[in-house]
Amino acid sequence: MSVVGGREIAEMRRRHLAALAREVEARGLAWRFAGPGESLLAVYVPGTGRHVIVLATPCGDGWYYLWPAGGMADADRPAEVADRVRALLG
Repeated sequence: MSVVGGREIAEMRRRHLAALAREVEARGLAWRFAGPGESLLAVYVPGTGRHVIVLATPCGDGWYYLWPAGGMADADRPAEVADRVRALLG
């Protein structure tokens, strides 16, 4: 992965989080951007208080999503990640 400036990293992060947001919403979950510069995705089950924070980060030649309980997956697979987050939230 080439070295890019902070703005480009922030834009790429936001793009990956937005892709995941669309997928979790399609599975009945709610979401909102959180953190400094909206750099995190808070995913939650409406009305339950159950939630998880997901981040997208550059890693090697690509990007990965990370979430609690050891969750890690390629950011090119947002549908799979949405399924895994949905399972985690019950």
